[in-house]
Amino acid sequence: MGDLFLLSEAQMARLSPHFPLAHGVPRVDDRRVVSGIVYVIRNGLMWKDAPKGYGPHKTLYNRFMRWSRLGVFDKIFVALSQDGPRPERIMIDATHLKAHRTAASLLKKGMFPRHIGRTKGGLNSELHAVCDQLGRPIILKLSAGQVSDHKGAGMVLDELPAASHLIAYRGYDSAWFRQALTDKGIEPCIPSSRSRKVPFPYDKAIYRQRHRVENLFAKLKDWRRIATTYDRCAHTFFSAICIAATVIFWINES
Repeated sequence: MGDLFLLSEAQMARLSPHFPLAHGVPRVDDRRVVSGIVYVIRNGLMWKDAPKGYGPHKTLYNRFMRWSRLGVFDKIFVALSQDGPRPERIMIDATHLKAHRTAASLLKKGMFPRHIGRTKGGLNSELHAVCDQLGRPIILKLSAGQVSDHKGAGMVLDELPAASHLIAYRGYDSAWFRQALTDKGIEPCIPSSRSRKVPFPYDKAIYRQRHRVENLFAKLKDWRRIATTYDRCAHTFFSAICIAATVIFWINES
């Protein structure tokens, strides 16, 4: 496996405390299987095309699906993203993720939602993200593509950490959101919409940092199974997003 991607021992030490306990027969090597899952998601492969060095592809797929249903990858992202100092400033934005026909062709069935909706750009999902001043995601939410930025802001409002400023583009300019931020002790750094007769003031020097949340989306979309969703269920797609965010931003050793 010398030419394959493998998570380091240090990275596994940060991840493994959040893995479910094995019951009965010991699990197949966690490092090899989780590294194989990361490899498939990063390169946009079908599970059957995973390199043989990671073991049977059904093992990778079954582990991914089982832990996705348990919310393991979501919990890992939340635990690692909250294990740090209080962010000085936070930023919010959203991006569309194209839905492949394999994800969008069938009607929704069962208990798990799809979070796929129709916009002018076709069928897609929308990823809402809040990041810190270094551009590292601290809150991620998935919704159907037609959900507005204002509704996305409402989805993350209760989870916003204490910070001095929240930076957002003018699509988040609304009286209720500004007031909600003020009530939480966060100063909005949001340009006013062009329809406002009396614009709100904002710090233009601080606003220049907003590119970091855009960089966050660019790095996530470098992973091919994030840029396009092939999963019919939202919980599996969101698990892939959490895996990518964790590896890129929270256990990256570079």
